[in-house]
Amino acid sequence: MKKILIIVFLLIGFHAQTQAQESKVQWITIKSANLKCWECKERLDHYLTIENKSNMEGGIIQWKFFLLQGEIKLQYYPDRVTPDMIRTALNNAGFDADNELATEEAYKTLPQACKRANEGGGPQPRKPCHLEPIH
Repeated sequence: MKKILIIVFLLIGFHAQTQAQESKVQWITIKSANLKCWECKERLDHYLTIENKSNMEGGIIQWKFFLLQGEIKLQYYPDRVTPDMIRTALNNAGFDADNELATEEAYKTLPQACKRANEGGGPQPRKPCHLEPIH
């Protein structure tokens, strides 16, 4: 009987701990003036995949792009990653993040379509770039 009670208490404790960890998950939406096209999305997706595994301890769970709005929405564990760390990662990939501009060195490596609109980047007239190219 004692063994059964111990097992029940352990299961309850494990369940409570799991729920506590799940409740810590948060979302953040970051605006980026130069995240408007499919090529930019692909570049940032690749960068975040590598960065999340190597420097962020897998703290970012998932991300979604909203190219027409120039936004990325990220779900993350706040005990592993902070919003500032996420913005810094975006800046290091060459993309602006809210009011923080991309690092100059990384920004220079972006293709013209991924540059800021005031520098001739982004969607061009009659050439929408937010749609996935047909292969």
